[in-house]
Amino acid sequence: MIQRRTFLAGSAAAAAAMTLPISRVMAQASEALKPVVLPPPISPAERRGRLAKARQLMQRNGIGSVIVESGSSLDYLTGVEWHRSERLTAAVIPAQGDPIIATPFFEMPSVKETLAIPAEIRTWNEDEDPLKLVADFLRERGVAGAPVGFEETDRYFIIDRLQQQLPAVKAVSANPVVRALRLIKSPAELALMQAANDITIRAMRHAGERARAGMTPADFGAAIDAATSALGGSPEFSLVLIDEASALPHGSKKPQIVKRGSTILFDCGCTVHGYQSDISRTFVFGAAPTAEQRKVWNQVHEGQQIAIRAAKIGVPVGTIDDAVRAAYESWGYGPGYKLPGLPHRTGHGIGMDGHEPAYIVHGDPTPLEPGMCFSDEPGIYIPGKFGVRLEDCWHMTQAGPKFFTEPPPSIDRPFG
Repeated sequence: MIQRRTFLAGSAAAAAAMTLPISRVMAQASEALKPVVLPPPISPAERRGRLAKARQLMQRNGIGSVIVESGSSLDYLTGVEWHRSERLTAAVIPAQGDPIIATPFFEMPSVKETLAIPAEIRTWNEDEDPLKLVADFLRERGVAGAPVGFEETDRYFIIDRLQQQLPAVKAVSANPVVRALRLIKSPAELALMQAANDITIRAMRHAGERARAGMTPADFGAAIDAATSALGGSPEFSLVLIDEASALPHGSKKPQIVKRGSTILFDCGCTVHGYQSDISRTFVFGAAPTAEQRKVWNQVHEGQQIAIRAAKIGVPVGTIDDAVRAAYESWGYGPGYKLPGLPHRTGHGIGMDGHEPAYIVHGDPTPLEPGMCFSDEPGIYIPGKFGVRLEDCWHMTQAGPKFFTEPPPSIDRPFG
């Protein structure tokens, strides 16, 4: 008979942790982990290539210009890293020629620091309407009468006030341009995402191996964030759910404390030069898993494999969700999004945003192409008891899907 090894039980890390105060356990993260060598950030040459492709797509789709305000798409196209506020900072990209960056006059020096493409920065003062500046630029470039594409997260006031300046302007979606570009990741983007995933799984393992009775989600979060920073990543989120709270996919504010036999769910991510990771692990603390914990964990593990087997070039990404849900229903969960079962989608796109198109959810028709990146997270949640979520991100290649991090082999080895 093969003897199963229960995670944490009797391990050297666990034994050491039990003799130390929690604050000292947390501090060990930064002492024990050294920074990893990170890939370089996205180069100005790659961003110039993105702009060239954007212009081609604009001309192909009959779009005269595209407006992209502060956020990840502005960073993606121009390098400008800027917060979104009531004061407009945006790129205005014409179908021909260089774009401009519209920003408040007093913000110009700061915005210029991260600008990574050839673009003029045009400023507006606090008593001026920035959309008049945009309208003047469109007239100058001769595209004021052509459709204007708005990036899908642009706020309504931008469209509304531009139409006040240009009443005949036709507002259209910029998805055929911006979304089309961002769906497909380049080798440089994939390298940054690989680094982010490598850091996150190491940070999660480091914190998990130092679990002890009495710890709270905040204790674990501090350990994970400290380890992430020590390894060279920028902590993005560290969601930790214990026992009944693990059945709530995004958590609970009720007090949670680890005890022997607790179900512990980690859902964590970081960024490396703007690119994100998203990994989940579920394990049992200090005792052999119950038969029910083991069964549900194994079913979620198989759900991950069903999803990855269904991922083939050209198939609509929504059919991956369908394949997982069909298996879950055959095991007695659901039906559909009902509980006990899987109340959320099987996965989401990921890149510069933790959640971005396309989505592995019933009905998403986006055909799977090489370079697309997704999470694979078909959790199972049993209200009032516990939930299990295993999540690993992957990208599509010509040869098939490839994980950034390998799913764990068993509940006894939740971090591999």
